[in-house]
Amino acid sequence: MPPKISIEQRRARLAVRHHLAAPAASVADAVAGVVALHATDPATVHLSASARLASPAVAHVERALYEDRTLLRLLGMRRTVFVTGLDTAALVQAGCAADIVVKQRKLLEQHLGRQGHPENVPEPGKWLADVEASVEAALRARGSATAQQLSEDEPRLRQQLLMAAGKPYEAIGNVTSRVLFLLAAGGRLARGRPRGSWLSSQYVWHPLDEWVPGGLPPWDADEARAELARRWLHAYGPAPATDLRWWTGWTAGQTKKALAVLRPAEVDLDGEPGVALADDLEPVPVPPPWVAFLPALDPTPMGWQDRDWFLGPHRAALFDRSGNIGPTIWSDGRVVGGWAQRPSGEIAYRLLEDVGTEVKAAVEREAERCAGWFGEVRAVPRFRTPLERELSG
Repeated sequence: MPPKISIEQRRARLAVRHHLAAPAASVADAVAGVVALHATDPATVHLSASARLASPAVAHVERALYEDRTLLRLLGMRRTVFVTGLDTAALVQAGCAADIVVKQRKLLEQHLGRQGHPENVPEPGKWLADVEASVEAALRARGSATAQQLSEDEPRLRQQLLMAAGKPYEAIGNVTSRVLFLLAAGGRLARGRPRGSWLSSQYVWHPLDEWVPGGLPPWDADEARAELARRWLHAYGPAPATDLRWWTGWTAGQTKKALAVLRPAEVDLDGEPGVALADDLEPVPVPPPWVAFLPALDPTPMGWQDRDWFLGPHRAALFDRSGNIGPTIWSDGRVVGGWAQRPSGEIAYRLLEDVGTEVKAAVEREAERCAGWFGEVRAVPRFRTPLERELSG
């Protein structure tokens, strides 16, 4: 019979390994504990790291990203932007991004040949390869550049596409962002410091092998997927194998092959089949009571596809229609409420279940700490959820 792993034990592992029950020693440790931070919304990077540090500060995260460059912002799992340590970034590049580049380049070539505006591009594959090489050369000549500057150097970035012709949402747009997307996902460009504040997503681009001297170490794709699966299982396991497949965006075959290398143990998750690293079956001590305010798109609630064991009945209030989670309040490994920052700076929150007097007091203290950390900064999530909208009004 497979060993049984209780919900309580899964919550204990989450608390300890994600640095929620006790703070991480450094930004690097905070990131490694969850494998990668979601970075679609730039604020999430700072808020997620800060929720896991005893003395949160934007400067600590920015130093790791832009000065020490021990963290890298890159496209990875499920065609989403993440921030990871450099060793994990190399795994993501080989095990996830490389496949995405192939599919997205083929799609862009099709659009250039069929939906070009005002006319289609002849030989779109050759055209695109030439534009990519030209953009990379222009960037190396400058050292760093914005998308606008690169469009000035390579006017073909202003080539337009007519998308969804005849539909109510028909649109005409330049290929600039899609070409830079391919170059970045291919490991040729890196997103540097954004223009403006840490809430901005207008990044300055750099050649990756200059931003990270020598670039990322190469990995065989299958070996990279196996190692990335191992790191995910340590941080998020035990869990159903389908959660790993969802998180990575891999095919069923890629997921099965990665797990075959690891040879994980089969476990019983309260009647549901799951997997765990074979040497990671011993119980984790349950930590003392804890409370955390996690931001929208935090990697902890976004780490699994099956969330009932920590989310309970609160999905409708806390997720948008696309599956993005808003700001959440956690107590001892489960979601108990949500929060939002109001224009005044106040942190408004709502508990969605009875948590008792002691937890209520801890939540109030954490709300005050959160408001103090924000100071004069106002951060509205990119993806608005029902409870966040209601509380922020």
